[in-house]
Amino acid sequence: MTIYVLIAVMTLALVLLGSSVRVITQFERGVVFRFGRVRPGTRGPGLALIAPVADRLQKVNMQIITQPVPAQDGITRDNVTVRVDAVLYYRVVDPVRVAVDVQDYGSAVLQVAQASLRSIIGKSELDDLLSNRERLNQGLELMIDNPAVGWGVHIDRVEIKDVALPESMKRSMSRQAEAERERRSRVITADGELQASRKLAEAAEVMAEHPAALQLRLLQTVVEVAAEKNSTLVLPFPVELLRFLERATPPETTTAASTAATAPSESAPPTAPARTNGAVPAGRAVYPAAPDAAAVAHAVAER
Repeated sequence: MTIYVLIAVMTLALVLLGSSVRVITQFERGVVFRFGRVRPGTRGPGLALIAPVADRLQKVNMQIITQPVPAQDGITRDNVTVRVDAVLYYRVVDPVRVAVDVQDYGSAVLQVAQASLRSIIGKSELDDLLSNRERLNQGLELMIDNPAVGWGVHIDRVEIKDVALPESMKRSMSRQAEAERERRSRVITADGELQASRKLAEAAEVMAEHPAALQLRLLQTVVEVAAEKNSTLVLPFPVELLRFLERATPPETTTAASTAATAPSESAPPTAPARTNGAVPAGRAVYPAAPDAAAVAHAVAER
């Protein structure tokens, strides 16, 4: 009989000892409640001994928690309907407040994040949501962190992940981007033409001072055209001959004056020229008239 009592006592002692020993991991902290009243301080990682009947241990996770914020529909300040989702990073800094002041701190933080996200959408413009997210993330972090501090939770970071736009707005933005690129292309083309015209003007001035440069440029162009067409170009009329004829042709004023001087007066009777059988009278020489350089150039061009 005594042996049975001893076995029962030892079994009860083992059960009580097992219920009074708790194991707390490195990333957790233990909050002890004795008869419903929280004990000061927390239990660190390792073995924690509590009173078997009077105490109750609640473990609190101290790791950084990643909480996705569901997408929220809203209207921006410039009256554009968007759908924005985000991700939230937070951690517990006061286990006692988390265990006492709020029933479910994870759900509470999520609800505050959704409300703050809708609020930040209404206060911002579409361009800010698309290009200035860093400032919006900071403002969203402050809006969520203010109530979370009283619960013993610290918001480490908030990131806006995606901004969903209506299809009509996407098409409008595509047309705007295309028009902007077209404007840049035209400006670059106009600048190129302006620079090219300035260089051509400088080249024309240099060629005007040195006529031989113009002739060399003409010959170079002929060679290039022949190389591109895989053929041989032959000039039917030398350029030097055109220049000689242009210099040899007398001006119009000089020709008119000489004609007036040699013309017979009205009072003198006209004399008929002596007819010969193709012979030239003695003492007179007949010179061919100098050809017109412009007419020769025109004839060459027609060929």
